[in-house]
Amino acid sequence: MKNKSRIAVVMMVLVLLASLVTAVAGCGSKTPDNPEIIMASTTSTRDSGLMDVLIPIFEEETGYTIKPVYVGTGAAIQMGQEGNADVLLVHAPSLEKPFMDDGYGTNRKLVMHNDFIIVGPKSDPAGIKGMTVATDALQKIADAHLDFYSRGDKSGTDTLEKALWKKIDIAVADNSTDNPSWYLEGGTGTGMLALLRIASEKDAYTITDRATYLANQSVLDLDILVEGDPGLLNIYHVIQVNPEKFTNVNSKGAKAFVDFMISKKAQDAIGTFGVDKYGAPLFFPDADKTEADLGSY
Repeated sequence: MKNKSRIAVVMMVLVLLASLVTAVAGCGSKTPDNPEIIMASTTSTRDSGLMDVLIPIFEEETGYTIKPVYVGTGAAIQMGQEGNADVLLVHAPSLEKPFMDDGYGTNRKLVMHNDFIIVGPKSDPAGIKGMTVATDALQKIADAHLDFYSRGDKSGTDTLEKALWKKIDIAVADNSTDNPSWYLEGGTGTGMLALLRIASEKDAYTITDRATYLANQSVLDLDILVEGDPGLLNIYHVIQVNPEKFTNVNSKGAKAFVDFMISKKAQDAIGTFGVDKYGAPLFFPDADKTEADLGSY
């Protein structure tokens, strides 16, 4: 009887230990119930290399897996309007605000900024190098009928570019046969880096975000010609697709990504990204600011 009692006690202890181990393992689990997040983002966050840094940190910390879709901001917003993405990382406030007003997005947060620049051939036949007013430079390109390449895809860059042409009353539109002969398009879905390569090969002018240009400068035969215009500000926001509109979206995962992008860890990573290569960050973290703090175009 004494041996049977000892065996019973040992068995009880083993069962308790097994339960404890299971409980501890469960508390440390990083596997969410719905682990995949579809993130639609502008091509600049890919072509600059920024997301190669941020996504692994996020996945390691949360257990979620990001499935990125890199398109222009216009296409990313359309994915959100169709419920085909969980979260957006975009850079066209003039397109984002109607998206929010119509209830497609929620939890929109300011993440970072950099700026747009006008680049072109080193010979600079338009003579715009050193100008600081973007519209004056574009007017000179137009007056000289020199080739200018547009994204033509309703991306954030394309949206900014069209607004600049509108300011100087030069009528251009995506995929229009009425465009001037010198106004050329890279094709829908080209992406920023691909368009820079085309402009480089054709000795043409274009507008780009600074990060994509600097990250790929070594393979481009283009110079920075116009910079420093406040109207060239480039602001990025992260937005959850509204789960009240689309019940299929991964709302917990999307919120986790939004929270991460404005966290100190992500903001520190953004603020130091590119410093080792270029002596200055390619993006400036802004989670502690408002859009009014940065200004707008």
